[in-house]
Amino acid sequence: MPNLSKHYTSGTVEKKWYDTWEEHKIFESRPDDREPYSIVIPPPNVTGVLHMGHMLNNSIQDILIRKARLDGKNACWVPGTDHASIATEAKVVNWLREQGIKKGDLSRDKFMEYAWEWTDKYGGIILKQLKKLGASCDWSRTAFTMDEVRSGQVIQAFVDLYQKDKLYRGLRMVNWDPEAQTVLSNEEVIHSEENSLLYHVRYPVEGTDEHLIIATTRPETILADTGVAIHPDDERYHHLKNMKVRIPIADRIVPVISDDYVEMEFGTGALKITPAHDVNDYEIGQRHELEVIDIFEDDATINDLGLHYKGLDRFEARKKIVKELEEKGFLVKTEDYSNSVGRSERTGAVVEPKLSLQWYVDMKSLAAPALDAVMTDEVRFFPSNMKNTYKHWMSNIRDWCISRQLWWGHRIPAWYYEDQIFVATTAEEALEQAQKAFPDQNLTASDLRQDEDVLDTWFSSWLWPFSVFDGMDGGDEVDYYYPTATLVTGWDIIFLWVARMVMAGYEWKGEKPFQQVYFTGMVRDKQRRKMSKSLGNSPDALELIEKFGADGVRFGLLSSSPAGGDLLFEEKLCEQGRNFCNKMWNGLRLIKGWTISSSTNSTSDKETIIREIALTWFEDKLKEQEDLIQKDFDEYRLSEAVMKLYNFIWNDFFSWLLEVVKPPYGDAIDQASYDRIIQIYENLMKLLHPFMPFVTEEIYQQLRLRKEGDFIATSSWPEGGECDTSMFDTMESIKALVTQIRDLRNKHQLKQKEPLDLYFAKSESTTNLLRQSGMKEILIKMAALGKVEQTTEAPKDLHASIVQGRIKAYLMLPGVDVEEERQKLEEELDYARGFVKKIESKLANERFVQNAPEAIVAKERKKLEDGKGRVAMLEESLEQLL
Repeated sequence: MPNLSKHYTSGTVEKKWYDTWEEHKIFESRPDDREPYSIVIPPPNVTGVLHMGHMLNNSIQDILIRKARLDGKNACWVPGTDHASIATEAKVVNWLREQGIKKGDLSRDKFMEYAWEWTDKYGGIILKQLKKLGASCDWSRTAFTMDEVRSGQVIQAFVDLYQKDKLYRGLRMVNWDPEAQTVLSNEEVIHSEENSLLYHVRYPVEGTDEHLIIATTRPETILADTGVAIHPDDERYHHLKNMKVRIPIADRIVPVISDDYVEMEFGTGALKITPAHDVNDYEIGQRHELEVIDIFEDDATINDLGLHYKGLDRFEARKKIVKELEEKGFLVKTEDYSNSVGRSERTGAVVEPKLSLQWYVDMKSLAAPALDAVMTDEVRFFPSNMKNTYKHWMSNIRDWCISRQLWWGHRIPAWYYEDQIFVATTAEEALEQAQKAFPDQNLTASDLRQDEDVLDTWFSSWLWPFSVFDGMDGGDEVDYYYPTATLVTGWDIIFLWVARMVMAGYEWKGEKPFQQVYFTGMVRDKQRRKMSKSLGNSPDALELIEKFGADGVRFGLLSSSPAGGDLLFEEKLCEQGRNFCNKMWNGLRLIKGWTISSSTNSTSDKETIIREIALTWFEDKLKEQEDLIQKDFDEYRLSEAVMKLYNFIWNDFFSWLLEVVKPPYGDAIDQASYDRIIQIYENLMKLLHPFMPFVTEEIYQQLRLRKEGDFIATSSWPEGGECDTSMFDTMESIKALVTQIRDLRNKHQLKQKEPLDLYFAKSESTTNLLRQSGMKEILIKMAALGKVEQTTEAPKDLHASIVQGRIKAYLMLPGVDVEEERQKLEEELDYARGFVKKIESKLANERFVQNAPEAIVAKERKKLEDGKGRVAMLEESLEQLL
């Protein structure tokens, strides 16, 4: 045997081959005359570290890009990171705080110096970690959403939209994150049901002894109430129309207004109106010209308008206000209440509605071609049911708030002088515009004030499919690689990113940004909980790779990850992948340990016949598998593909073919057969390579001598083609017979190598089976049989019957007391039938089924199902003992 280690060592192998691949630059791509296949990585946050979602997403991308290389395409996988304004600024602020530096004490320029220092020092860790996973990105193309090239295109996009009147500045209600102190888009707010309290508060009616009772979940906003609304058809309150009420604590008199928005059935049917702190209240206030009173600072503490609660956090103020309401007799009652609460996706803070002047993209002007592209399958979704989700959002699209109150990010290219806005790519261009607008002012750069806000991070990443190729204005690279081939992403950002990229593609490139979108599911634990650090149910990604190897982890992730479907992750899936690597390694050691002879006399005629039949059968099966795997790739059934390969390699190749063709102890194998086996194993490794790149490369190199630079990673995909299926059914029958014979040996504790005699019941099916060249010999070898003959009647000696399709056979069982075995089985069968009858009687009782807990009834039905299965199994076993 060649010098092959006894055990497969994933860590050593993976580092060796990744370093070698990088050294030979096999991941790098430049335009040429081949068909391009480009993928852009969903840029992870520069603050990020590898987690299970990244592992799944990037494994799938690597599978697709490696398959494209094997197909002979010019495969280009562009990596990069996202500057992640909110998350990164928070990291930098915390980092500075640890050094005793406050953001508020710094100038903007100085803060940006620190932010870049932090980014250069800590950012991009995740890209290094992706290499451990085997990600075959073109690292020479690594992009960053705030690098010079990307930044220039972001600013250009803003200016272009403004000039086309598709971007504007307006005063509107926004989602405000008081922790990050910035506005959020609707898609960045996560809504969920939370347990709250509903406070019923008396509002005295001015000039009467009457009062209105109003229910609210946010008593702190009472300080900002400027009206009370009732429904115009609510007869309970007809007498209060055009009257006024007094706001508790604030002691402010406000009007009672009538508005159709009020739900008469909700609460008391009367609604407090707080225009500054509720989206719907703002619209009502606009209709009725109500005053707008904002009582919150940007950090959600109470401001000067909040009376004696100034300086308190909103939730602390709530407690104290409730206490004061109770002390002054305004609080009627408090009750438990479940309502939808919006929280910031980034910080988790409860979002505050806030009236603010912000920048918006007119999304309706961009939506039509992007919607048509997906609905007509110009951009294909996998799974296709995601089209419904996409259509609903695009058909009800709202304008996109793109300004953020941060320093880290692309600063909005808008300059102000007096009441005019000048949008330009540079300060110099803005000054030229201002000088033309005010020719008599002798304006200088210092007279203009640039907008303090930065752009939403997604405003840079929606340009990603062409900005990575510096393609806003065209060029050789973007003309060659765009549109990209496949986008792999999670369904949770279909609006935040996917839809916007489609819109940007048609807006600036006049065509789709990618051909297909493959949506991954969420990685969840066995209890279907999303994996997260906070729940403590997410394993450390790098520790998994260390323990099971990158190939093992990739197999574990892909083996149960249908497109769009959630992955229920268990470590045992990775363990299965590691065991698969070991199995393949041991198969390699077995083959390389055989003695090879070029002489046909080195093996018996029987062995030659067996090998020829088995190898021909397997080569045809392999062609069939190649075609099936290709179809799985075409439809993005990657989980199905890897499991097909797993079962085919483990069961058909290792457990069957190699066992059939291996030479008897002490014999050699002929060179021709050996070469065919090597070629088969090589093709199997090519099929598996996209899924498990490291172990397949190592085995590929060990199978035969390779020239320098000959890698499986840059070889070619097996072509499949026409296959002869005539032997498929016969060989499956032989395999099934062998399995039954081996099971009977185990059951009766007979030695596996002890020759047993097998008699086939004479029939047309049996005759056809045995007259096929080599089948009888394969059966004898694999089942360790002595005599194999046909008979017209069952033998009188002790035996067990075997049934496979229309074939029946009798296996002789020396030393087995069949009568004792039969008696034992009959006793077990009687007991099993009685158990089934008892459960059936219980479930036939309607009172039990209707009144017992659902879990108990389900348990009884499961017992019945298991019991019937036990009866069938015992009946079959008894039948075999004639």
